[in-house]
Amino acid sequence: MAKRSKKPAPQPYVADDPEDLEGAQLIAHEIVSERRDLLPSVAMIMESELDDDARAAAMGLFRDALVDLDDPNRDPRTAIANAS
Repeated sequence: MAKRSKKPAPQPYVADDPEDLEGAQLIAHEIVSERRDLLPSVAMIMESELDDDARAAAMGLFRDALVDLDDPNRDPRTAIANAS
């Protein structure tokens, strides 16, 4: 039996034009635009089971932590937990 490949979730925050993005998607777009290497971490937060407001809070915590090496919210799992 052949395995079906898992289709990745759409990631509108990777698009070139952020005009229609807001909240967590806009923050995610800003992060990925500057640091493409952070896409897996951003995707983890965006695909979490948080509601929209908590997801935006987690993205904000993660974004703010990127400038502080000692901030535990640099780990997206921590940002998700702290935003819950």
